[in-house]
Order: sequence, then C-alpha cells, then structure tokens
Amino acid sequence: MKRKLLLLNLALAVLTAAAFWQLRLRWMEGKAQEQTLMRPAAQTAALPVPLPPPQAQPASGAAYSEIATKMLFSQDRNPNVVLEVAPPKPVPPFPVAYGVMDLGSGPNVILSEKAGAASRAYALGEQVGEFKLVSYARDELVLEWEGQQFRKKLRELAPKSATEPAAAGAAVARAPVTAVQAVAAKPVESAPGAEMSSDTKACLAGNKAPAGTVKDGYKKVSSPTPFGVNACWWERVK
Repeated sequence: MKRKLLLLNLALAVLTAAAFWQLRLRWMEGKAQEQTLMRPAAQTAALPVPLPPPQAQPASGAAYSEIATKMLFSQDRNPNVVLEVAPPKPVPPFPVAYGVMDLGSGPNVILSEKAGAASRAYALGEQVGEFKLVSYARDELVLEWEGQQFRKKLRELAPKSATEPAAAGAAVARAPVTAVQAVAAKPVESAPGAEMSSDTKACLAGNKAPAGTVKDGYKKVSSPTPFGVNACWWERVK
C-alpha cells in the first residue's frame, strides 16, 4: 500500500514538474513577444530611385533589311529589284513638205505623209500621218508627236531629189500667193490635178503644159521656188 502511494506521489511530482516546465516555456515566449512589440521599429532603408526606362528609338527600314532579304518562303529571293524600263519609242519619219499656199484664209502646207506618198494641202491642226501640224511661221513648221514638238524648216522637209514622185503635186509660197511645186515625173496629160481650194487645183506630177494653158475652166500658173524648180498650180478662170 505504501509502495502504491509512493509511486502515485512520484507520478504527481513528475506531472507537476512537467506542468511547471510548460508554464515556464509559455511565460518565456510571452516575455519574448512582449519585448519584440516594445522594441522600437527599425528604420527602413531608403529605396533607390528607379532610373527612367530607355527611350524607344523609332523603327527604321534598315533594321529589317535582313528579314526582307531572308524570306522563309523564297530561298532564291534577290533584294536587288531590277526595274525594266521600256526603251523610248523612236520618232517616226517626218512628212515631206513641198510648200505653203495662203489664199487669205490662213496658210495651207502641202505635205505628204512620207516620201513617194500622195501630197495635199493641210491646214493648221490637221493630222499628217503620226504628226500634227501645229503652226507655221515664215519658212518654219511646228509638228507635234507623242506630246513632243519639233520645229522644222521647209528645206529640211523638202524632197531629197527633184525626181521624187508626188501623186497630187506640191506647193511652196512666201507671200499670200498660191504656189504649187510640180515634181518631175513622166509626162502626163496637161490637165488640173487634185483640188486644193474652191478656186485652185494642183499640178499633176510631170505636167509639161506651159504657163497660161487653159483646161477644164482652169488656167495654169507657174512661179519659181526656193527649191530651184518652178512651182505650178491651176486657177479657176473667172
């Protein structure tokens, strides 16, 4: 019986010591927490001022040249683009000029579209083949083609030889007097040729009738020209 009481007292003593130990630990933890709360707050270190971010540079095309030249879908891509420029269109041959006549209503230039083609009187603004007759002043013509204007002397556009054929004759004048240049060819009938105005007709190529000949109501008139040959035309007899 005494032994049991001894063991019980011993157990109570152990429990009391354990309870005291736990109580001491709790007290020490509370004390430490109290000191922590009562301790003055530590001064926080000043944070460094952040630097502004670098300013973005504007994009340039040169920075993307490598991307452009190394296209994934075209291994043989050539960055050097070659622009094929069409060669300029050559200026066509100029018309042939035989002379100018003026009957009081403005100058009419006797032209043929090309050497050997039929000639006739052209008024200003008319189309002569691919050229447009823009103006005439003294012995100079202004021809327009593809927006370009060309100034040509009558002698520059004159036939290359006196034997160059002309289907309807030709003309030249330096005053308000009609003058039609007849180009030498084989002899033909002495008769008026193509009508140039209401009262005049051209001489046919190779017409050998003398000046003053009257045929079909027209009288032949002849006059020297700067080209070294006589010009002729037919005037209506009034």
